[in-house]
Amino acid sequence: MAATPAIAAAERAGIRFSLHEYEHDPQATSYGLEAVEKLDVEPERLFKTLVVSVDGELRVACVPATAQLSLKALGKRVQLADRSHARRATGYVSGGTSPLGQRKQLPTHLDASALEHGTILVNAGRRGLQMELDPHDLVRLTGARVHEIASDA
Repeated sequence: MAATPAIAAAERAGIRFSLHEYEHDPQATSYGLEAVEKLDVEPERLFKTLVVSVDGELRVACVPATAQLSLKALGKRVQLADRSHARRATGYVSGGTSPLGQRKQLPTHLDASALEHGTILVNAGRRGLQMELDPHDLVRLTGARVHEIASDA
């Protein structure tokens, strides 16, 4: 398997992680829920990575796969970023965006529920590939702000 920028970033940092690969279905309507189902993991441990615009500035938000991002938790003028703008900024395609190894590390927000688990899964830099790691390592590597940003779907 070819290393993605996310995998390379984790390796450079010397953190412990494992990779979980599955066959991505191009017809899937939710990348996060597809990963939960195909990897048979608890949905509260698999975090989807969303790129958002907050007052015109791009940021990353990681929330459990079954949750919605509470836009209000990030500010007043918040919306999901345009896919092409997000791709140019991160270097990742939609459904393959990782909080690690971005072209330019965007400010990151992580839902506080992540710290309730010994390990969580985040995208490893391409569709069909998840990285399992300690959420504290993710916080350290991204400089994430940890707070409640998820709401029930």
